[in-house]
Amino acid sequence: MGRLFDHIDLRVHRMEECAPFYREFLPLLGFTERVEIEGWLQFEARGAGITEFFGLTEDRGHRPNRTRIAFWAETREQLDAIARELLRIGARNIEGPESIDPTYYAIYFEDPSGNALEICHRERKFNDP
Repeated sequence: MGRLFDHIDLRVHRMEECAPFYREFLPLLGFTERVEIEGWLQFEARGAGITEFFGLTEDRGHRPNRTRIAFWAETREQLDAIARELLRIGARNIEGPESIDPTYYAIYFEDPSGNALEICHRERKFNDP
């Protein structure tokens, strides 16, 4: 089994406030192929065939909640490189990067609409000794 998810559809309060952030953030994670769909800002991962995608659309009634989307970093160095860009592109309430334990390294932040996001690098499964 390859991929475990197909896509994320995220709601934001104002597209004009969040689009500049996501236009810069998503390519840092590997979502580099822009897809034109009316009412959506959408990026797909590069690759042959059908790939994961991340889309956002405006919902004026959107209110951020405690749900957090966490993205994977292949290495701590990749996470650090993305972390250095977060403030510049408009991330808010940045915490980290920090080691939660010796095998879990993460940075936590919010998009301009208040949605909670994380980038993490894990070196083992949770139930491994």
